[in-house]
Amino acid sequence: MKRSEVDAKDVWQPEHMFASEEAWEAEYRNLAELAERIAAFEGNLNAAPRVLECLKLLDEIDAKAELLAVYASMVRDEDTRDERANARYNRIVTLLTSIGEKSAFVEPQIASNDDATLAAWEASPEFSDYDYFLARLRAEKPYVLSEREERILALSQDFAGDFDTIFSMIDNADFEAPTIEADGEPVRVTHGTYSSLLQDPRQPIRKAAFDAYYGAYEKLKNTLAANYYANVKKNLFYSKARGYESYLDKCMRKEDVPESVYRTLIENVNRGLPVLHEYVAARKEWLGLDRLFMYDLYTPIVPDTEISVDYERACELVLEALRPMGEEYVREISNAMTGGWIDVYERDGKRSGGYCTHAYLAPHPYVLLNYSRTTHDVFTLAHELGHAMHSFYSSHAQPIAKADYRIFVAEVASTVNEMLLLESLLAGTNDPAMKRFLLAYRLDTIRTTIFRQTMFSEFELAAHEAVERGEPLTAEGLSDRYETLNRKYYGPAFEKDDHIRYEWMRIPHFYYSFYVYKYATGLTAALDIASRILGGEEGFAAKYRTFLSAGGSKSPYEILKDCGVDLATDAPYRNVLRIFEETLRELKSL
Repeated sequence: MKRSEVDAKDVWQPEHMFASEEAWEAEYRNLAELAERIAAFEGNLNAAPRVLECLKLLDEIDAKAELLAVYASMVRDEDTRDERANARYNRIVTLLTSIGEKSAFVEPQIASNDDATLAAWEASPEFSDYDYFLARLRAEKPYVLSEREERILALSQDFAGDFDTIFSMIDNADFEAPTIEADGEPVRVTHGTYSSLLQDPRQPIRKAAFDAYYGAYEKLKNTLAANYYANVKKNLFYSKARGYESYLDKCMRKEDVPESVYRTLIENVNRGLPVLHEYVAARKEWLGLDRLFMYDLYTPIVPDTEISVDYERACELVLEALRPMGEEYVREISNAMTGGWIDVYERDGKRSGGYCTHAYLAPHPYVLLNYSRTTHDVFTLAHELGHAMHSFYSSHAQPIAKADYRIFVAEVASTVNEMLLLESLLAGTNDPAMKRFLLAYRLDTIRTTIFRQTMFSEFELAAHEAVERGEPLTAEGLSDRYETLNRKYYGPAFEKDDHIRYEWMRIPHFYYSFYVYKYATGLTAALDIASRILGGEEGFAAKYRTFLSAGGSKSPYEILKDCGVDLATDAPYRNVLRIFEETLRELKSL
């Protein structure tokens, strides 16, 4: 099926940004010409009027470039086989790279002004769009090196990301997918089939897939350990070169989030491990197993139950679930469903998966789906519309310099929508099997996002701190550490299995160091927010919409704190652990 054959209400409308390809081409030429004006500011950024003029020019360039890039990527994703669309996308990427090179001098030259000057600009009303930008420049000044040293570090970036590339090549190009036998037929255990095999109702099939998969990783353990060790040493080089206390210190300062958030997450999740142990023991009982292994944690405990509805019904379910957010929010969600925001169904050549994209100058965000009537698809609709509303509110409330929200809060709005949908579905069903299915869904969401991602975060921290103490990372040492964490997290009902010690080798996020904790803090914040909205806390829905409107106007930690969620304290983590425990009790009673 082609896009032209799909009902107009079920495809997104990139023409809301550009009426034609010719209009895009004209704006592309205008942007290239506009970018040439950047050079006039080099060496001349020590007076307020010139700095302000330069920043406003960069805002204009960024807004136009973003609109061009979003349009090009959307049209490419409509049919990834379209050579013209691919070429157009590559052209804007090349131009963006060129603009980045032309403007690379701006931040260092502004930062080179003395702190008193920067502080005066930050406090000036004419710089109100850039006060947070200037505050961040001032905060980073102690870690900025001489011009010559900065150039050396910049040159090193050309190969600094190679460890992630090497991992990707090993994991995708060189990984030899093993074969097992299922139903008398050979089945390759690839990255794609592995997760589905772990959901097979037959434990011997799950075990065979698990053993074969990690057996293949075991053969690569020395190479992958050496690569990960080199990646950690690279991280520590950059933190030491700039004078940070540690690489964790560097990452948290860059995110503008207190380091205490990271450590408070780990401390509280560790305190909540007894209830996770109870869940593992209950899962063993529910599955009727004498012994429970890691490969038994993913098979459904409520089989043959699914929310299978057409797209129109999915939209109704999502709208109903989001009513506690208020009329304005629901009205905009309804507009999204009917106003050309969403590309709904799978087509030949269309990009797989789902995502939300947005440009500041676009009239609204856009959502790509590949809807196919599964539970996952219904929740994906709610999730991506959460991203869309976060972008919608932020871009309407903030100037472009402050419109983009930070990664630390990027998954909050999407997950709030998911949690509101889950609660609405639970309240709306009298089917015992469906109720059990939804409760199990909530438990597994918390287990895989709060507990599992925190375990990953603890592993990363231990690896970096070991190297900071001068200890080497070896294949056996890393595997021992990972096995110990698994036993601590999953408890006595979880049987020891030699292969789980090698799971760390397949986690790509370990090469984006100190990233995964944001999944855990994001869900923690979302559950706290959703429970307060549903609890009818007076004025809280409006306070949450203020959070959605804050964009990147200040520290993402402070933006969440303004919404009543302080992730440097125990309270939100205790709340999520309480929800997990209460859900477990309810599911046990059923």
